[in-house]
Amino acid sequence: MIDAKDVIIIGGGFAGLSAAVALAEKGFRIALLESKPALGGRAYSFADPESGDFVDNGQHVLMGCYTETLDFLASIGATKNLVFHDDLEIEMLDRGGACATLKTAHLPGPFHMSSGLLRYRHLTMRQRLRVLTGGLKLLSMQRRDVSALQQMTVAQLMDALGQSERARQAFWYPLSIATLNDEPEVSSAALLAEVLKRAFFSKRSDSAFVYSRVGLSDLYCTSAASLIERSGGLVSMHAAVEAIEIENGRAVRVKLRDGTRLGAVNIICAVPSRQLARLLPGSMRYDSFFGPISKLESSPIVCVHAWFDRDVTDSAFVGFIGTITQWLFNKRRIFELRGERHPGYLSFVISGARKLVDRSNEELLEIVLNDLKTMIPASANAKLVRALVLKEKHATMAPAPDTFQLRPTTRTPIANLFLAGDWVQTGLPATIESAVISGRAAASAVSSRATETIAAAA
Repeated sequence: MIDAKDVIIIGGGFAGLSAAVALAEKGFRIALLESKPALGGRAYSFADPESGDFVDNGQHVLMGCYTETLDFLASIGATKNLVFHDDLEIEMLDRGGACATLKTAHLPGPFHMSSGLLRYRHLTMRQRLRVLTGGLKLLSMQRRDVSALQQMTVAQLMDALGQSERARQAFWYPLSIATLNDEPEVSSAALLAEVLKRAFFSKRSDSAFVYSRVGLSDLYCTSAASLIERSGGLVSMHAAVEAIEIENGRAVRVKLRDGTRLGAVNIICAVPSRQLARLLPGSMRYDSFFGPISKLESSPIVCVHAWFDRDVTDSAFVGFIGTITQWLFNKRRIFELRGERHPGYLSFVISGARKLVDRSNEELLEIVLNDLKTMIPASANAKLVRALVLKEKHATMAPAPDTFQLRPTTRTPIANLFLAGDWVQTGLPATIESAVISGRAAASAVSSRATETIAAAA
């Protein structure tokens, strides 16, 4: 028998699992359906068959300002697998081997970041002061004229803030590309402003980097699924939903690819935006609410995992200035945090890789290795043992300025159909935190509707 607490959730990534956990904790009966053979969506990990190391499909880093994500992880007992670095510390390498570290100070926020900027040696003192002034002006613009920011790109914002080309390349653009996953010329200034405010210009603890001791799948997928199942819910993989069936203005059931039909009082669709249209009846795909969603574009990420016969850097996290490759993660240092030692395992990230994602794996590996030798010449003495190139062609929603008009709300015109995903309107770019915020918002909306339904029937 179906009652007011039955919920179907389509999609088993951060958005779907966080929604399911929130509802399961309130006593709702959940059926979570994931089309892939494993949970995780676009944030998962797997065991490398040759090295035995866990490999993330993309190098995902949490931050202290990810309050909803950290609360979700705490609710499933995953906090023990997190390592918090209270002080933000990023080593930035420039061509020619010049090195400077962007490190926050032991001061209350936002002075911790201001002090770190004033010691950032890749910029002259005049440039550092101009960056600080630009940051203050940006915060003022966000408070007083956010609509103007929503119409600007990051590159246009830099013009408005009077930032030099050197300040852009050595400070602003690395942060923008890393958080928005696209080029500054097409990325939303308002989204960057929101990220900077939350991560760098608020509490000192908000700028902390948070690493997982385990792979992403082990961090949240297994524990979340166990909680859902202990609460009487169902978690089903290889369960590809083919359609959401609408009757008399209500979402009444979902149809799976194998012909199975499942009914529920409420349905949460937590799939990427490009998949949503395929699940809806044809007439709904082009209406005023769902139609604009199809205009949301995606942006790719390329991640190259490389195993060498020796260590090439002692730093855990390195940014490259002026190369195609943007970030290096020293997995040895991260693994050491959990008592293991895997010398020479590095992960390289190229965000916003539109011009590269269709190149061959061999070409991409060559680009990364050449950039590594340019930035860390000593790496030329290291022998490459193994490499793995991963491409996420639709890694995130493209953060264009017009997304503020295109991103939908959690509630839809169908009263019992709700949306979740990092692309739903959360005020943030497509991050893990955005996904969890949307999932929990969808759960809250379902809970409110169930309460209203029960009250109306009493």
